[in-house]
This record gives sequence, C-alpha cells and structure tokens, in this order.
Amino acid sequence: MTAALLTLADSRLPAGGHTHSGGVEQAIAAGLVHDPSSLAAFLLRRLTTAGVVAAGLAAAACGGGDLATLDGEADARTPSPALRAASRQQGRGLVRVGRRAWPSPLWDALPAAPHHPVALGVAAAAGGLTPRDAAAAAAYLSVSGPATAAQRLLAMDPLTVAAVTARLAPEIDAVAANGLPRAEGGIPADTDPLLDLLAEVHHRRKDRFFAS
Repeated sequence: MTAALLTLADSRLPAGGHTHSGGVEQAIAAGLVHDPSSLAAFLLRRLTTAGVVAAGLAAAACGGGDLATLDGEADARTPSPALRAASRQQGRGLVRVGRRAWPSPLWDALPAAPHHPVALGVAAAAGGLTPRDAAAAAAYLSVSGPATAAQRLLAMDPLTVAAVTARLAPEIDAVAANGLPRAEGGIPADTDPLLDLLAEVHHRRKDRFFAS
C-alpha cells in the first residue's frame, strides 16, 4: 500500500467529503440506523451497491478509460438527481486538491464537475496507483464517510464505530476486486432504490446537517 493510496482514502483530504453523510443522516431520521448493529447493516448495504459501482468507475478511470464516457456511465447509474449533484460536488472538490497534490495532464481530460468516482480514478492514476488501488479507495470511502457521519449524529463511541468499519475489511477487499470492470460485464450497475429515496427526501429537508 502506497502513501498516495493512504492519502486518497484519508478523511482529512480536503476534498469536501466531510460535508456528506452518504445517506446515513436520512437513514437515522427514518429510524433505519440507530445503533452499531444497524449501522453495520447500512454500511454493508451501501458498500455492496453504490460502493461496487464507485469501485468499477474509479478503476476504469484509473485504467485509461474515456473519461467523458465514464462520466456518462456514472450518470446512468445514479438515478437520484440529489445523488448525482452530491457526486459532482465531491468530484469538483477532489479535482481541486488532486491537481495540487498530483500535477498531471490527466486532469485536463476530465469533464467539468466530474462524478466523484471518475475524479478518484484520475487522482489514483496521477498518483501512480493501479486500477485495483483506485477500486479499493472507492470501496473504502463508500463506508468510511457514512460511518463518521453516523458517529457524529448519534454521538456514538468512536472506538465502536471504528470497529464496525474495520470488521467490513473482507467485504471492502471483495468489492475492490469484484468491482473491477470486466470485458464481459463492463462496469457494475448494482443499485439500491432505498438509497435513492433517502437522498431525495434528505435533499428536501430544511434542517439537515449534511449536504447529502
């Protein structure tokens, strides 16, 4: 594991991810997440749907795929307008910090306001990482952000939340491996209508703490 991969997966990277809850804020409001066990179930559900798609897109972008096409693929795999907007907001943030951290001509091939997984793949490539590394970072970020948000919203014990995330390590590794694009299947298209619905309800709230 290289320092570039650790940096990409670090929540302290100022790319704006800390302002997004990955749907967990609305899941808490709906009573779906309320303790470590329900948080673990939510994280696993998100990892094996949105996380798989993000891993596939990031790996493809890192591996030299056409970035405009991949950005369109991300759009097609994100039915919720609120989630599309959140992804592009985070993508813009990552491009800003990525250009300074890993200068590369690769950034110039990105469309304006790219989806986050696509920008993540470019950041990985610019940092000298492999598509497998990009997929691993995307898979990990799909659970680490919501886990941190749940900790804050529910005032949960940080050690407990860290343990919940750590116990997902085998599933994160599996998603990073299985989410890689394959010739016969292309980029994964796993979806979860519940996450889309939570995002749309959350977007309409006036009392939210997180942007998504």
